[in-house]
Amino acid sequence: MTLLRDHDLARAFDHASHTYDRLTVLNPGYRTDLLRSARRLQLPGGGAGLHVLDLGCGTGASTRALLRAAPRARITAVDASAGMLRRALAKPWPARVRFRHLTAEEVVTTGEGPYDAVFAAYLFRNVTDPDGVLAALRTLLRPGGRLAVHEYSLSGSAAHHALWTAVCRGLIIPAGSITGDGALYRHLWHSVVRFDTAPAFTARLADAGFTGVRAAPVAGWQTGIVHTFLARNGAAGPQGEEAR
Repeated sequence: MTLLRDHDLARAFDHASHTYDRLTVLNPGYRTDLLRSARRLQLPGGGAGLHVLDLGCGTGASTRALLRAAPRARITAVDASAGMLRRALAKPWPARVRFRHLTAEEVVTTGEGPYDAVFAAYLFRNVTDPDGVLAALRTLLRPGGRLAVHEYSLSGSAAHHALWTAVCRGLIIPAGSITGDGALYRHLWHSVVRFDTAPAFTARLADAGFTGVRAAPVAGWQTGIVHTFLARNGAAGPQGEEAR
């Protein structure tokens, strides 16, 4: 299967936006795992005085996780899909949260920043040039700024690969096909299989110049399938507590 990219992928998410939240609710731990990854940023003081970028915010589930993890932070949330953003904007948000219709590649052109932290959930599988996006993030993050990537990235174990394929074939693709979004959820299946394993993405982050890079698993059935990748831009400084 040819993966969906760029405008084709954004249009697929536009179409799926009407049912996206209902489908993700069917995934045990979806929102809990996002919150766990957001908390692993370990932003001090509840995020007071900090500006955080939510890159690939979708309908706002990752934004809500950030807001719970850092309730005093200023959050800029961006996504390439206008349909997903409309769903996000229809929800109640405090004034310190704002949304913008931008691709990951376009964020660096806005002249905003530097950001104190970046949270990117379910993004990197879907960009055409992940190394280019990582390079852009290094220009957007202040020195020592924190990065958390929450992503489907298989452990490399054959068992985890088999479980992911079984879940996609048995649940995710059939559920998505009912709403006419089968192509998007087939893309989800194949994009995970073709994406970096957790060790490979950890190495990619280090090669991009990030420091203190480590991967932490999530809990539940997605252990070995979804990971939080944590890193700093340049000088790592104190890491604080270990990821929980």
